[in-house]
Amino acid sequence: MTAARRLATESAGPQTGRPVYELHGVAKSYARRSLHALQKIDLSLTEGSFSSVIGPSGCGKTTLLKIMAGLIPPSEGGVYLEETPVTGTRQDIGMMFQQATLFPWRTTLENIVLPIEIRDGKAAARAKHDEARALLELVGLKGFENQRPSELSGGMAQRAAICRMLITKPAVLLLDEPFSALDELSRDFMNMELQRICLERKATAFLITHSIPEAVILSDTVYVMSPRPGTFVETVHVDLPRPRTLDMMTDPKFGDYVRRIRARLDEGAFL
Repeated sequence: MTAARRLATESAGPQTGRPVYELHGVAKSYARRSLHALQKIDLSLTEGSFSSVIGPSGCGKTTLLKIMAGLIPPSEGGVYLEETPVTGTRQDIGMMFQQATLFPWRTTLENIVLPIEIRDGKAAARAKHDEARALLELVGLKGFENQRPSELSGGMAQRAAICRMLITKPAVLLLDEPFSALDELSRDFMNMELQRICLERKATAFLITHSIPEAVILSDTVYVMSPRPGTFVETVHVDLPRPRTLDMMTDPKFGDYVRRIRARLDEGAFL
């Protein structure tokens, strides 16, 4: 075991719950293996956990998420969801991007059931309308079923995108900086909403972020990545009670986690 892997293991803290999503020795190379994007990524997400990955730009975070989503294959290693290999996109993997990407000609309700319509047809999508309305109520959008995306604020559009992700009942949620385009106040609110939704749904979530405070306030575990080729150099277990509140960001313990992650990112190899 390398020093970095040993440090990660020692820092991880207690792991509880049933493993849902696992990566074993995942690596990714391009240009006939002359460009190495990721190397030797090992990861285990337990049921109901919330994890984040943070690292410098270009370290391979988005590549990692695309591999986890089945959008691109790894060059080495294996990816398993519920002990089944991930070899392509799957309905039990939900993904949310930086932009809501709602179709402007469809209503909020129609956008939410779109994955069902694509997969099973219009009749199946109509049968999901009641479930979609329940999701809208869950995220605070009751009464906005018939609005078009142009009539929604940025935060409301992202909440609709969360509903669209949840309508297929995925086993794991993959989140690529979903609130980065929002202003700070809206982003804080949406992070608390995301936590509430994940707790209510007992969702297993994995978040890419460039914000250390965001990673700490949301996560049970924060994975720190090295520059390219990216790999986990430290795993930080966040021991703060749930539900988390924004007031916790003034807690000295919260500040200790932020400083620990910042110091790791600011080491010479990361500059």
